[in-house]
Amino acid sequence: MSWTDERVALLKKLWVEGKSAAEIAKMLGGGLTRNAVIGKAHRLKLSNRVSPIQQNNKKPQAPIKVVDVKKPAAAKTIKNRGSGVQMVQLRERMCRWPHGDPKEPGFYFCGDEIVPGLPYCDEHAKVAYQAPSRSRILAAEDFEREPRPDYEDDLKEAAG
Repeated sequence: MSWTDERVALLKKLWVEGKSAAEIAKMLGGGLTRNAVIGKAHRLKLSNRVSPIQQNNKKPQAPIKVVDVKKPAAAKTIKNRGSGVQMVQLRERMCRWPHGDPKEPGFYFCGDEIVPGLPYCDEHAKVAYQAPSRSRILAAEDFEREPRPDYEDDLKEAAG
């Protein structure tokens, strides 16, 4: 099947009328396919049309609702029960909760007694380890485990 001048003219006429490519292919006949019509229309640089399927699916958009966004509450400040220690003063059973900016003078760690098995005291463990539901506040008892092995003994054995 070849594209004669008459067939091209009919294609242009039907295209402008808004017929679908499948309808045009049927009208032109001769075993012409929908894709052949689309390809010829593209080569002829006929105007692009919105798909009939897309035209039927357009739904009116709901108006946009404006919602006031509340600022999050300020972070809860936790009092430091420990003495406040510098990094070089930290020992194995001291809370490692940082206070301040490490780049600024006056930065320190809590230094209070830790909950066994965790690097923080009971107050800081409550902040660091929140329940997934956030509906309950964890108690220090929730974190009690077997005490961690004494690393000094391990070091002595390894050196020994």
